[in-house]
Amino acid sequence: MIDILSLKRQEALKDHCGVFGIYAPGEEVSKITYFALHSLQHRGQESAGIAVSDGGKLRSIRNLGLVTSVFNENNLNKLKGYIAIGHNRYSTTGGNTKNNIQPVIISSRGKVFAASHNGNIVNALELSKKLGNQKRISTSDTEVLVHTINKAKGMKWSEKIMNAAPLFQGAYSIVACSKKRLYAFRDPWGIRPLVIGRLNGYYAVASETCALETIGARYIRDVNPGEVIEVGKKGFRVLGYIAKPNRKFCLFEYVYLARPDSIFNQQLVHEVRTRSGQILAKEAPVKADLVAAVPDSGTSAAIGFARALGIPFGEVLIKNRYIGRTFIQPEQHIREQGVKIKFNPMRKIIEGKRIVIVDDSIVRGTTMKKIVEVLRKCGIAEIHLRITSPPIRWPCYYGVDTPDKKQFIANGKTVSQIKKYIGADSLHYLSLSGLIEASRQDKNNLCHACFSGEYPVKVNTNFRKNVFESNC
Repeated sequence: MIDILSLKRQEALKDHCGVFGIYAPGEEVSKITYFALHSLQHRGQESAGIAVSDGGKLRSIRNLGLVTSVFNENNLNKLKGYIAIGHNRYSTTGGNTKNNIQPVIISSRGKVFAASHNGNIVNALELSKKLGNQKRISTSDTEVLVHTINKAKGMKWSEKIMNAAPLFQGAYSIVACSKKRLYAFRDPWGIRPLVIGRLNGYYAVASETCALETIGARYIRDVNPGEVIEVGKKGFRVLGYIAKPNRKFCLFEYVYLARPDSIFNQQLVHEVRTRSGQILAKEAPVKADLVAAVPDSGTSAAIGFARALGIPFGEVLIKNRYIGRTFIQPEQHIREQGVKIKFNPMRKIIEGKRIVIVDDSIVRGTTMKKIVEVLRKCGIAEIHLRITSPPIRWPCYYGVDTPDKKQFIANGKTVSQIKKYIGADSLHYLSLSGLIEASRQDKNNLCHACFSGEYPVKVNTNFRKNVFESNC
């Protein structure tokens, strides 16, 4: 049998990265960055890196693995300074190598520049050709971005950033530093998140507000779309704007990518997901004995769905949260138990019951099919699936690791056909209008390309096939 938790992890859409930066003289910035990255671990679990400057030298630690395996008390103590940037990474297929670990750092004529990136530079190939014979050590779009900044006009890094940034196409939320200054900038569409916080009179920048909360920083505001900021000895200042803002924030951040305790555009993610469940209950009500979620991504929405219909909310599948820590392979008779190694269904609660299972999305359909099979064997009477996003039919080119269009189950099947394939008694998706209503954002200010096929930035869909892997 197949391990469903592993399937769910493989099938889930992943944001490529989490970024963090801080300027704080007198603080242990390496350790602060460590805890911030720990809070952003959900955004990237393949590699982690921290670069720290003391005003004269920039030192870094970067390696494959989770934050807790890359860093420890001893190596963090070696990163002395007052400016730090950090990065957690997911790669595209084939890109999980040491050469692609961030932050990307370059040294040129006594000047040093480091950058952490969340997004996709979709014109990286074109930009790389303009670099000529520039030596590169990775296959990443982020390194192209950094070299493009370095070669731009200007004596100061601030001038180089302002001159280079308009050349970048796609999604980019960047946290960067020189020897003496911290920088942050965001594409004019604001597709990927980036927020600013204040800590003991100093400033921090992060992908999500949950990282600010963890380090004790106070959230101030988002980095605005197209905005370039600098933090240095004279404090915080806005350098300018890359282009006129045309906000297209990623709607899928609310659905799955972000932690539920983060705030985007003045909306708590948990509350958006709860409202999604409530709206879905109105769009697709059902008579049932219990509402449950697939741990843990559908929990907030399941609570909202249950509350709207007055159906009890409960747990159906208990997740063993520690099984992934063992390197010991189970005996064959245990391995054959499949899902029970990591997801244990509670037969006594569900036997003979009508159950609603709420989840955030269905990608290939493999995971949900296995979940339904396991629950059927427990004697469940009816299984009704409610998905708190519209069918995903188009790939993301702006910093989310999605499969080829042909691999989306909704691309080749109707909802009725998906229901039959999965084996559920009913299946309903939340409408796009319902999801937008739950987000409390203007439709014109959102990117919903994975649901609608309407891409805010034109993309050459072959860009993923070139030598560049998204390193964000």
